[in-house]
Amino acid sequence: SLEAAHKARESGLAERGRELVWAVITAAGAQGATDEEIAERSRLNPSTPRPRRIELQRMGRIIESGTRKTKGGRNAVVWMCR
Repeated sequence: SLEAAHKARESGLAERGRELVWAVITAAGAQGATDEEIAERSRLNPSTPRPRRIELQRMGRIIESGTRKTKGGRNAVVWMCR
């Protein structure tokens, strides 16, 4: 919700979450990471890292680098550091 997003920004949670997502993608190196992998490796609720990843993408810190299959067999974008 908008209220939750506003509170997260005020408390610094968004920034800490963004840096955690950045660290996971950085650690993945040339292999990159999908949203599913970012959630698993960061041990965050699967819906939590996606908004932070979108912010990183909008900031130009990460780029799409192809796709690979999720555990469920769907194609997912692989994210890498720029």
